[in-house]
Parts: sequence; structure tokens; C-alpha cells
Amino acid sequence: MNTFNTLDWVIVGLYCVGIISLATYVSRKESGSERSAEDYFLAGRSLPWWAIGASLIAANISAEQIIGMSGQGFVVGMAIAVWELTAAIALIVMAKYFLPLFLEKKIYTMPQFLEQRFDKRVSLVLSFFWLTVYIFVNLTAVLWLGSIAINTLTGLSLTNGMILLAVLSLAYSLSGGLKAVAMTDIVQVVLLIFGGLAVSYIALSKIGDGFIFTGLVEVYNQMPEKFDMILSADNPSYNNLPGIWILIGAGVWIGHFAYWGFNQYITQRALGAKSLKEAQKGVMFAAYLKLLMPLVIVLPGICAAVLFPILEKTDQAYPTMMIELLPSGLLGLTFAALIAAIVSSLASMTNSISTIFTMDVCRSFSKNEISQSNLIFIGRSAVIISMAIALIMAKPILGNSDQIFQYIQNFTGLFTPGILVIFLVALFWKKATTLSVLIAAILSVVMSIFIQAMFPEFPYIHRMGAVFFASGLGCFFTSYLQGYKDQEKAIDLNGINFSTSKAFNVNTLIIISVLTIIYVTLG
Repeated sequence: MNTFNTLDWVIVGLYCVGIISLATYVSRKESGSERSAEDYFLAGRSLPWWAIGASLIAANISAEQIIGMSGQGFVVGMAIAVWELTAAIALIVMAKYFLPLFLEKKIYTMPQFLEQRFDKRVSLVLSFFWLTVYIFVNLTAVLWLGSIAINTLTGLSLTNGMILLAVLSLAYSLSGGLKAVAMTDIVQVVLLIFGGLAVSYIALSKIGDGFIFTGLVEVYNQMPEKFDMILSADNPSYNNLPGIWILIGAGVWIGHFAYWGFNQYITQRALGAKSLKEAQKGVMFAAYLKLLMPLVIVLPGICAAVLFPILEKTDQAYPTMMIELLPSGLLGLTFAALIAAIVSSLASMTNSISTIFTMDVCRSFSKNEISQSNLIFIGRSAVIISMAIALIMAKPILGNSDQIFQYIQNFTGLFTPGILVIFLVALFWKKATTLSVLIAAILSVVMSIFIQAMFPEFPYIHRMGAVFFASGLGCFFTSYLQGYKDQEKAIDLNGINFSTSKAFNVNTLIIISVLTIIYVTLG
């Protein structure tokens, strides 16, 4: 077992100083110029494709993935990677069918789009929903899981670990907004991928007496069930990953399209693009990076099941691998990679919280026009307050919970079907009314809670599918009863160009082919 020494702390310290310095540099403004809200919240709509792609992954991959999904890899195996692999398809769909509409409308936030299509009631309902989920689910989960990793590696208390992560995130996100977050995300993603691959490499080398391929064969021979991509009905984790339905059922795709297509802290990166083509290139880059994630995140958890089969909590799998296997120096660098992923997601979430609170909530309730400087001040205040709330609530909410990744999936699954219904009809159905989408939102929550309470063994993937169709029917019948006619604010799709470049189409075929090979080979 290794322990943190001076070299490791120096490396972590250099990372912290470097990332804050980089954020300060990229977020500087020209002398005499005033930063606008668009500059702060959307990076002045100037992000290049490589920054968009890297930032999408950095925003997505955090402690709940690295720690939580590795823990699921320890328990379930490679089947949990379905969320990473199929996300590549969801990203492609988002780039082709959703981004053209959003960029054409030049929106800041997802609630803003709903206000344009319906009215303020819908916008505010979704705003308060996202603020609640981001603060009480996402921020708390990232802080708590991150502090567990820090505690395992360094012995720092959970409270102090959370404070460290919060301060580091605030240090570079407050001043620079989305531009600082996106540009530093490039460094974060490089460290993330390097760190995860380093853990997998060293673990396989240890298992295989110095040979990676031998180690991989040995892991497979000892635990072949961990490489099943499709779980059988007798698998203890079947309810969470219900066999072939995880691919062809509606549930997983409902989750994906809602997350990658209409989730503020994800779509905000693409909304800050120079152009539609640049945004689509960035999303395609992110789709390719998604194909690497099973090796970066899930494989370390499977290796941990071989090397350290008895753990107090499954979420300790990744930190245990680091502290037990990595030499000094590399331990510090990989720890920096873990911190990078965590603070990047924290910054992404708080930036989205500030954007929604400022641009949707405050402007809705303000009788007068708010100046650009005041908008930025409100946004920064929202960042600090939301982080403080998450720090206070993390332990009470998650302190006694195991397998937190699954907890997040189950909780967000209560609302996700209704959100997807709302956005799909907003985009593609002219007859959807304000009341119809509010009914869809209510049905999503009520039906989800009812099914969960009455049929607790019913897989939540199936639950999301059933609730999605119920919410959709509720939306349809409400519109029908209201006259079933085209709405004044309905979107005219005739002026939207959904065509994509030859390169985009070729890369789409490549990604689909890779996924087909993986599931045919390991399924």
C-alpha cells in the first residue's frame, strides 16, 4: 500500500495552481470593455469544436462516474458500460436533430426555449426542477463521492475534502464563466483519460505478471460473468440492467435523449459554439471519447474485483486501486486527474445553475431590465449559494447510501420521461399546448412514484418507458380536448436545415459499427 508523499502533494499543488492560472488567462477581458451576459454564460458563442467535445465529456464524467460506475463495475461488470457506449448514439442524434433548432433560436437556456414555445409557467416549472436536481442530487453526489475518494487516498476528512473541491471549483469558475470552464476542461479530460488508463494498465500488468493482455485474459478467466454486456434474468443486477431491454427498450434512450439533448449543463457547451457545424464536430468528438470510457472507468472496477474482492463499500473500488497500485508521483498525477474530473463537473453544474437562475428565474420576476453587470453579479452569487447548500446537504442525503450512481439514476428517472415528452412535443408537434405539457410533467412524477411504490421490483428502465408513454398520452389527450389545433408559438421546421456533412455521416457509421462489434462479441 502506498501513501501520499511530498512528491504527490507537489504534483497536486501544481495542478491546482496551473488550472486556476489557465482559467484566469483565458477569461481575461480587453482593457476598457465590459463583459456581457453572453460572454459569461455562453463564452461569447465562440467555442471551437475541440473545446466543446472535451467540455461535454468533462461535464459528464465526474465522481458519480469514476467512483460510482467503477463501483458498479466491481459489482456488475462491463454491462454497466451501456450508459457510456450508447451515449455516443444519443450525442449523434442530439447533434443532428436538436442543435439546429436551439442554435437557430439563439437561446441561453433550455427553460428559455420552453418560454419561447409555450409561456413562463412552463419555463419556471422546469427551471425550479433543474435547480433542485442540480443542487440536491448532482452537486451533492459529486461532492460526497469526491470526498470519499480524497479520504481514502489522503486521510483528509470527508467535510474538509468537500470544502477543498468546492473552493477549487469556485476559484476558476466564478471569474471566467463558461469560457474558463470549457477551456480548462481540455486539460481535465486529458488528465481523466490518462489517469483511468494508467490505473487499468497497472492493474492488468499486476494480474498478468507484467503483461497487459495476459492480465486481461486472467481477469476474464476468473470472472467471465463480468464481461457479459447483456445480463441474464438470474443476475442479481438484472432489475437495474434488464437484459436485452437495456438496448432495445425505451428506458435507456429516454434517459439518454433527455440528458444529452435537453440537460442545461450539457447543452450549454454546444450553445456556446461558433457555428452549427463547429458544434456538431465537437459533439462527434465527444461521441468518440465516450467509446473510451469503459476502459477508463469500468475496467478498473472489474480489476478491483479480482485484486481486492472484499471492500467495505463498492464505491471504494477505484480509490483502493489507486492507493494500492500506483507508485509515488503517478499516484499524485492520477489523483490530480480525479480532482480534475470532479471540479470540472462541479464548475459545469454551478455555471448552469447560475445561468438558469439568472436568465430564467430572476429575469422572469424582475419588472425592470437587469443590466449586464448585475446579471453577472447575480450569476456569481447563485454559484456560491448553490455550492454552500450542496456542502451542507451532501452528508444528510448521501451519508448512508451505497451505490450512489444507481441512486442518481433512480431519482432522475422520476422526472426524465416527462421532460423528454415536453421537449419533443415542443420541437416537433405544433398542436402541443401549455396545459398539455404541464399535465405531462405532473403525470411523469405521479406515475413514477406510483409504480415505484406499488411495484418496487419493476426495473426502473421499464418504469421510465411506461411513464414516458403515459405522459405522452396525457399530453395528447389534453391537446385534443383543447381543440387540437396548431399553436401560435409552434416551431416552423421548414426553415431548419437538418442536413449534416459527409464527414459527420461517415463518423456516425464508424461509431455504430464499433458498438455493433462490441455487443455481438461480448453480448
